[in-house]
Amino acid sequence: MADVLRSVWSRAAILACATACAGVRYITAQIVPPSAAQPAKSQVSLQSTVQQIVEKHHGSVALFAQQLGTDKQIAVDADKPVQTTSTIKLTLLWTLLRDVALGRARWNEPITLHTGEGVAGAGVLNFFDAPVTLTLKDVATMMVILSDNTATNLLLDRFPTATINANMTALGLRNTWFYKKVSVPATESMPADQPKFGLGKSTPREIASVLERIGRCDLNLPGQPALDQIKADAACTVALDMLRSQFYRDTIPRYLDTLNSMGTGSGIASKTGSLNATRSDVALIAGKSGPIVLAIYTYNNADHGWSVDNEGELTIATLARAVVDAWSPTGLDGKLLVPGLGLRGSVTSAPQMPMAEGTR
Repeated sequence: MADVLRSVWSRAAILACATACAGVRYITAQIVPPSAAQPAKSQVSLQSTVQQIVEKHHGSVALFAQQLGTDKQIAVDADKPVQTTSTIKLTLLWTLLRDVALGRARWNEPITLHTGEGVAGAGVLNFFDAPVTLTLKDVATMMVILSDNTATNLLLDRFPTATINANMTALGLRNTWFYKKVSVPATESMPADQPKFGLGKSTPREIASVLERIGRCDLNLPGQPALDQIKADAACTVALDMLRSQFYRDTIPRYLDTLNSMGTGSGIASKTGSLNATRSDVALIAGKSGPIVLAIYTYNNADHGWSVDNEGELTIATLARAVVDAWSPTGLDGKLLVPGLGLRGSVTSAPQMPMAEGTR
């Protein structure tokens, strides 16, 4: 079954920021003003390591990483819109959580898959005998853990793309857009750039901010009354349990799961995306020295294979390990992966830095 899931699975994109000089891509890093020389030295070393990994990859890389609660950032084309594939489903998850917290949706409400509604690609729901009725939580779990395309479409009937996109616009995410259902024709006119991006688009910085909001359990919209935080936290607890149970673990978690020595479950909550020439992963990492949000997209990849050693997946895994080694060298602690992440307050990722986009 794992082979079936993997071979049909789709996703995509990750974040960062770069400048170009003499045809070579350079990494932009924002460094915390240090009280001693060592922190700055460590950050410069990380910048160099990331640059070497990006230059070695046979394709393009975009990424954004931040240790939350600090100014530590690494960015490569972080504000460049990319084809998200299934990582765009994080915007649907955020919208769903907001409605659950508001009482407009319930985890136990029934959702029915009718005959003919299943679509190919990632997931297992397409193989179920229809009609079949599940709960909202069941369907959301399949979308997150297995990237189930049929489950995603069922949720889009309940939480339409128009609502999702209005929410993202209200949050100030100008380059984040969920276009349509998976593997079915659009039922409304599409923006002119939809053929280029397919299911969805975002930038590494913007999609990282969506996952950060889920981690912090910030489900509020500007200009609207604040949600009851207790209800929001209850909804986000369910979502974080889904995300940390991600089935596809060959990208960001690949070298990091072994760093969680606390016996408290995975310290990585993530959502992946893939197509033949793209691999992507967006994750919250519960570092012992502080939570990290990380969004990595590899695209235009020379390696179109679907083995566990696909170069795009290895590049993402290597970049993730470099970031965690630099920012949380003592490892991860799964018990820190709770609503709020120990950092109550406004979202801190995505202070946009002026830059020239890199070319390769």
